[in-house]
Amino acid sequence: MRYLSDIIEGLAFTELQGSADIEITAIVFDSRKVIPGCMFVAVKGTVVDGHDYILQAINDGAVAVICQELPARVTGEVDFLMVADSSVALGIVSANFYDNPSLKLKLVGVTGTNGKTTIATLLYKLFRDLGYKCGLLSTVENQVNGEVIQATHTTPDPVELNKLLHEMVEKGCDYCFMEVSSHAIAQHRISALKFTGAIFSNLTHDHLDYHKTFEKYLKAKKAFFDGLPSNAFALTNIDDKNGNVMLQNTSAHKKTYGLKSMADYKARILENQFEGLLLQIDNEEVWFKMVGTFNAYNLLAVYAATMLLEQDKTKILTSLSKLTGAKGRFDYIVAPNKVIGIVDYAHSPDAIQNILSTVHDIRKNNEKVITVIGCGGDRDKTKRPVMAKAACEWSDKVILTSDNPRSEDPAQIIRDMEEGVDPAFKRHTLSIVDRREAIKTACMLANPGDIVVVAGKGHEKYQEIHGVKNHFDDMEELSAIFKDLN
Repeated sequence: MRYLSDIIEGLAFTELQGSADIEITAIVFDSRKVIPGCMFVAVKGTVVDGHDYILQAINDGAVAVICQELPARVTGEVDFLMVADSSVALGIVSANFYDNPSLKLKLVGVTGTNGKTTIATLLYKLFRDLGYKCGLLSTVENQVNGEVIQATHTTPDPVELNKLLHEMVEKGCDYCFMEVSSHAIAQHRISALKFTGAIFSNLTHDHLDYHKTFEKYLKAKKAFFDGLPSNAFALTNIDDKNGNVMLQNTSAHKKTYGLKSMADYKARILENQFEGLLLQIDNEEVWFKMVGTFNAYNLLAVYAATMLLEQDKTKILTSLSKLTGAKGRFDYIVAPNKVIGIVDYAHSPDAIQNILSTVHDIRKNNEKVITVIGCGGDRDKTKRPVMAKAACEWSDKVILTSDNPRSEDPAQIIRDMEEGVDPAFKRHTLSIVDRREAIKTACMLANPGDIVVVAGKGHEKYQEIHGVKNHFDDMEELSAIFKDLN
């Protein structure tokens, strides 16, 4: 419980009606979660406007309200604070309520289209291996020094985010590594957080259903770097054409990493196999358990960030060489008949190309590649034909299927994908709505030594159809089918 005067410290408000001496039990922006004595923050969302629920929140016990517009009927028993942007205010009051936890540990954010989860997870594992207490905030899961907390969003809302950071501080964590999504930046979920460093992986076609244009998507990522303090570091992939853009207006210490360009931290791929990568990194040859050029970038980003956090080079490389990445990222198994199965979270055109080009590079004897791929419903429709096109260009056979259709007709999603299939690839392409049947068909079409890639869902343990989440695990399905392949 905190006093209102403490919670609104640093908040720019145009009007305060009431007393700042009242006690606040919680910060709430969802009217369904209102409890007696709480502060309700009315946020204008993309679908729902919290201002429509102010009176309901007051009736349910809210004693203070932050809003951009006062309701028609105002009661004198409730404090009102008028602000220009309540989503920004939510971040500030949430941080204050939990005593600004980001000031009490070293917080490193990772942003970009692909690689966020792997980089954040590797940093978390690495620093734990180096003997530190750490927290992780990621798409796959949140962790507080080994305690797993299920993740619902890539970046949690400001209240949950500060609550988790506060818990990390309470448990003695020295570091927190978190994914920072473009949605979170645009929605001010990270406002009022102090970052020790930021890492940019890459930027490709994704999330245009939300941002509408690639320029706005780029600006959202850049805003994260623009807001860094002068004593933080800004680490960017200089090989990505947008890497330098991230550094243009930041006050942070600017550092770069890359495989191709001149960079502060540089690596070279010496060997790339299913068993792992041999990299020359900072003039040291090191064997890593991870696979592919995209993971060479991820490993280099982790190495660079850890060096910027002033850790010992030898200890970093020794520990990093033992680690594996996040769940559902290039996970592979081998069937009794030697068919290789790969499950990956790739759900953007660039990610699909990265995975399949990696498979193409490391296969030994022109084994066939059979790819199972779908696209999510209620998401960016423009990438559907592009993803199908990429899959066809890098595969011998492609099966278009359902991912998480959500509220959309899965057959229509597949038809959207089919628009990207060139006539030359049509006879090598099948469309099977049922994902389980699609995976089974791919396995039946595979001969010993062939490679079946199941893309799109990765670590997810469910499939959402018509708003209902049903248990579905790509690796479970693949493993069960593989047992019968002799």
